[in-house]
Amino acid sequence: MSLLECLVGLTLCMLLLNPLLKSSADVFIKQMEYEKKQALISEADRAFELIGRAIRIASYRNIKSPPKSKNAKGDKTSKKQYLEIRKGTGFRGSDALLIRHELSEGVDFDCIGNALTQDRTKNQLAFQGFIVDRQAALPKGAKGNGGSLICQSLDRQGRIQNTTLMNGVDSLFIEEFQVPHGQAESNQSLFEVTLQMTDGAQLNITFKRTIATRNFL
Repeated sequence: MSLLECLVGLTLCMLLLNPLLKSSADVFIKQMEYEKKQALISEADRAFELIGRAIRIASYRNIKSPPKSKNAKGDKTSKKQYLEIRKGTGFRGSDALLIRHELSEGVDFDCIGNALTQDRTKNQLAFQGFIVDRQAALPKGAKGNGGSLICQSLDRQGRIQNTTLMNGVDSLFIEEFQVPHGQAESNQSLFEVTLQMTDGAQLNITFKRTIATRNFL
């Protein structure tokens, strides 16, 4: 077989293989994108579960606690003590959510799964916070995939401690809506929580969840 015939044969093989190679590469890229998207969905679901649990427990009062006098400034000031939204204070203008509640007779947990005890309260109130901050401990020159969702709770000295829950959170926004009159108790509120997740490259996905309070009654 001459050199020319070999070259022609090789060219024909490449022409036949190129579509197959391109197809395989496309499948691989699509699979990677799908896996990244599923990972972001899973992380968003976990964040909604933790934030939802905190909103629902906000203002919880133990039935054995002594009664407290009403706040002289009205229910709104009292409510803010237990559930506070700080607008635009975090990474890329993200909101912060601060929750306070009393401990139950059972076992209570903070947003990272630590058991809450009386020595981890302040003024008899447990504290949980959710903020978005820049990713910590990134290597020099490395590009982070968004920010980090941070869980805040109290340590045994009553000081706020920050723990990273997850990365890939571009922003967190929380809007409060009053429940329409006649559909629920007048003091109950709805919160629309919006999470914008990213892989730092091509994927940017927005998730929304509506959560209702339980204890402002």
